Amino acid sequence: MKTKILLFTLTIIGITFGHAQKNKKPNIIVFMADDMGYADTGFTGATDIQTPNLDNLAKNGAFFKQGYANHAYCGPSRAALLSGRYQHRFGFETNPAYDPANPHMGIDVGEKLFPKRLQEAGYKTGAIGKWHLGAAAEFHPLNRGFDYFYGFLGGGHDYFRIDGTKKVWEAYLQPLVRNKRADNFEGYLTTALSNDAAQFVKDNKENPFFLYVAYNAPHMPLQAPKEDIARYAHIKDNKRRVYAAMVDVMDRGIGTVIQSLKDSGIYENTLIFFLSDNGGPQSKGGSTKGWNGSDNQPFRGGKGNLYDGGVHVPFFASWPNKIKPGTVVNYPVNSLDIGRTAVALAGGDATAAPAMEGVNLIPYVTGEAQGAPHDYIYWKSGNKWAVLAADGTKHVLDRDSKKPELFYLPKDVSEQNDISSKNPSKAKELKAKWTTWNKDNISPQMINYKGYHKLRDQFYETAVPKGTKNKK
Repeated sequence: MKTKILLFTLTIIGITFGHAQKNKKPNIIVFMADDMGYADTGFTGATDIQTPNLDNLAKNGAFFKQGYANHAYCGPSRAALLSGRYQHRFGFETNPAYDPANPHMGIDVGEKLFPKRLQEAGYKTGAIGKWHLGAAAEFHPLNRGFDYFYGFLGGGHDYFRIDGTKKVWEAYLQPLVRNKRADNFEGYLTTALSNDAAQFVKDNKENPFFLYVAYNAPHMPLQAPKEDIARYAHIKDNKRRVYAAMVDVMDRGIGTVIQSLKDSGIYENTLIFFLSDNGGPQSKGGSTKGWNGSDNQPFRGGKGNLYDGGVHVPFFASWPNKIKPGTVVNYPVNSLDIGRTAVALAGGDATAAPAMEGVNLIPYVTGEAQGAPHDYIYWKSGNKWAVLAADGTKHVLDRDSKKPELFYLPKDVSEQNDISSKNPSKAKELKAKWTTWNKDNISPQMINYKGYHKLRDQFYETAVPKGTKNKK
């Protein structure tokens, strides 16, 4: 009898513990790749690159078939993701130059990033990897809602070395930063970032946490361990071969973090998002100089374009406690939705000024909400613009087009057949929607990093009296 009572008691405890785990606020992780092509994961069609960890997460979660980044290149895309707002609302439309002495070259200090909202809801927050939202103290992750940071403040980094004797420029060879101190890394950078992320999970398993893992892979420079490059000897093109190795190492690193979640007993109650900051850069004018080895098929264009090749990215959410395996969301969603979803699940305040945009995606993933999360999604980059309606009609003026074009993506995913002359009323409707949206935007508050470096170099050239320059 005592044995039966003991077993019954243990069963009740187990059930209660299980319910407690299910009802506890979820941990949230965002993995972001850098300049990754749409077709470069197994779950989006790659056959020459192995991404088993990403494929497994996507298969057992929700795949956003029309998942979009909010900009066609790095910095602005990250500003949108972390603010949860269209970055045009605060004039962040270009990549900031790396300059720790410039208190204006970064994301507006008036913006409340969504990790701060999570902090206020009781979450521990960590950022690992690429920042690219400003290098001055005002913009440091620890001053913008993160409890922990390990990575680099600029837009990229060498994958194997640090060399403080070289010219800083965009800081690709500068030391990494751990919280507010300079730090190093051993071996290959992508693996070092993954290992640090796994350790963050272990250190914070008792608390609900948010972890932002922003890889610089597979952004240039194209560098990977020799043994990993050798594994892709079947790929003839050298760029593609190294690129494949970079993606592979990133996928294995994500697997390391997932294993840490499982070892800590918190995998089932962790919501994981994966996406790229934009599409992969493609060849232009017959030259492969700017190409990083990526593949955006079946889409048109790449990084920098507002065609789908520049903004339609691999995008999924995994949460074993909540999301059914094999879920597919066919309507357009974008990166603004990630922050809004996280804050909603954390019980944070998304309306505190400046109010977040985007939509909580979970009801749409579980089927509690029907229809499209967005009536329209918008893009702007300089004089280029685009708007996508929920029905798949897209109106776009890109740098590679001479006039605005209209495409119906369900039948023309590669954006080859301009139907604006056949459907001028739809084009007019979409442009009117975009114009109304654009009224709440402000002009860009920074010049691009190349222009900034040029002006700064000119300043120093004129600031030094003739005849006093150091001889080379």
